Amino acid sequence: MKKIYSVEEYIEEHDNFSKALIILRNIINSTEVEETVKWSAPVYMVNGKNVLGLGAFKNHFGIWFFNGVFLKDELNLLVNAQENKTKALRHMRFNTIEDIDKNIVLSYIKEAIENQKLGKEIKPNRKKKETIIPDELNAVLKSNKDLELAFLSLSPYKQREYCEYISSAKRDATKQTRLEKITPMILQGVGLNDKYKNC
Repeated sequence: MKKIYSVEEYIEEHDNFSKALIILRNIINSTEVEETVKWSAPVYMVNGKNVLGLGAFKNHFGIWFFNGVFLKDELNLLVNAQENKTKALRHMRFNTIEDIDKNIVLSYIKEAIENQKLGKEIKPNRKKKETIIPDELNAVLKSNKDLELAFLSLSPYKQREYCEYISSAKRDATKQTRLEKITPMILQGVGLNDKYKNC
């Protein structure tokens, strides 16, 4: 699919549902949301946060609610696109233009906006990875205070890179070769893959 740069382009691209998309767009834009295009589709934001999006597919069209899980959905209109995978996203689907009830759609949109203002959102679960120093590296660090100091002054991410580099070696000889390779790098305060990141 070609890259879409405007909502008008998106609507033209989905001409089988263009009239219906225009109706939904007008309902959405009657509120305080800010219209933009992300991922080649219309997205509507409040205070810089994604609230909802407009979508059209082969056999249906509708509105994506980024944090739809928090909507009351008393009319049971929302669908979880991927059961057991999608946590927050919910989809209000329509098959024909006749399915659109402006008042109902507007009430869901207003609730979504209010929820966003209240800060109701599922935060990604970013657990901090624990750095486990392999025995071979630990022994070298303990026997060389300068090296240990240099290692401890690296960022947790760089420390983890070195630890995984050593522990991923299967043979002891490989671990030894890798230790010899990384020792001067650690002393210089550089990360294992820094030279590639600066390309």
